[in-house]
Amino acid sequence: MPSARVGVIGLGTVGTGVVRILRERRADILARTGVDLELVCACDARRERARALKLPARLFTTDARALLARTDLDVVVELVGGIEPARTFIRQALAAGRSVVTANKHLLAERYGELIGAAAAGGAALCFEASVAGGIPLLKSVREGLAANRIDAVEGIVNGTCNYILTEMSAKGLDFRAALSGAQAQGYAEADPALDIEGHDSAHKLVVLSALAFGRAFSLKDIYVEGITRVTHDDIRHAAEMGYAVKLVATGRRTERGFDLRVHPTLLDRHHPLATVDGVFNAVLVDADAAGRLMFYGRGAGQMPTASAVVADLVDAARWRALPAAGARGADRPAPGRVLPMAETISRFFIRFNVADRYGVLGKIATELGRNRVSIQAVHQKERRPDGVVPVVILTHPARESDFRRALARLDRLDFVREPAAFIRAEAD
Repeated sequence: MPSARVGVIGLGTVGTGVVRILRERRADILARTGVDLELVCACDARRERARALKLPARLFTTDARALLARTDLDVVVELVGGIEPARTFIRQALAAGRSVVTANKHLLAERYGELIGAAAAGGAALCFEASVAGGIPLLKSVREGLAANRIDAVEGIVNGTCNYILTEMSAKGLDFRAALSGAQAQGYAEADPALDIEGHDSAHKLVVLSALAFGRAFSLKDIYVEGITRVTHDDIRHAAEMGYAVKLVATGRRTERGFDLRVHPTLLDRHHPLATVDGVFNAVLVDADAAGRLMFYGRGAGQMPTASAVVADLVDAARWRALPAAGARGADRPAPGRVLPMAETISRFFIRFNVADRYGVLGKIATELGRNRVSIQAVHQKERRPDGVVPVVILTHPARESDFRRALARLDRLDFVREPAAFIRAEAD
């Protein structure tokens, strides 16, 4: 019978959930999976967390080094977060031949190749289902369920904080700051929300997901990242009038010219599967050559959804230990692949101008766009405001990023443009 003696480092929100599941549902997990998971030690610097869980003294320590030095551990769960000391804990466990389960997307995004290599060298497994999309069984599906497929694209909403903010802006007519304050009041955004709202959390997840989907090594510098801080209620309202929703989308796409990897606000047609994913929910689309398009949907964060994913990895790690074959799961470092510079990518563009109410303005805008190989798909001119400014909203056909940026820079210098134009990319398809 597969089994694993488990040590958990970090009793924060997720770690607390993992310990509760291991203690309360051990028999259920054994009955359902045939795997026996035994908690032998938990570690946290704060003793009050152990008291809240009613952990006996034999199952708790404040010293991670003491936990890692134990001889009765098979799998270590790292839930400290950040780069250090999490990296050191993981490296030490892997070097001792112990498999590791982690939800640490930041560390994985920064050191993916290093950690996979360390797992191979130690003859251990490195499992990280909980690092992307919380309780959604996404990574295992990509790695194993779609093993017979070439994956051409992954595209998703992978940050619940941003999705909640954009949903509130759309549904209630709030500006960004008001929606952010509401998210913080509800506990959906951190006191310092920068990692979420500037897109970096989504980028961390995209590095991990893309590595598994495409079998290539990527780093954070390969990903263009733009957050939602510049999205206004006017943008969302005008987009809705044209039949689109605004979402923060993480995209990894295989093209003939290289891999297109980016995170940014995106206009999605109202019939797009991701357009109706609201609130704190996550959803990811996977395009596979044999299976076709699949959609994964659910809660991407929170104590129990993420803890559920961690425990699923523990089941996998225990089964991995029982395999007669040696070698770490996913041990081979993915080969590098060309990543498209953002300037070479193709998008449609939603542009919002505030212009003087003059004859010929639309013609001059169209001429400048056309001169730079950007053609117009749709134009909406709004009513003149009391200050004499007329909002003009344009949606382009697919265009190269460098061409669009050059056109926009020239348009912003024209005397009838009252302020720099705002834009949001839309899917090229």
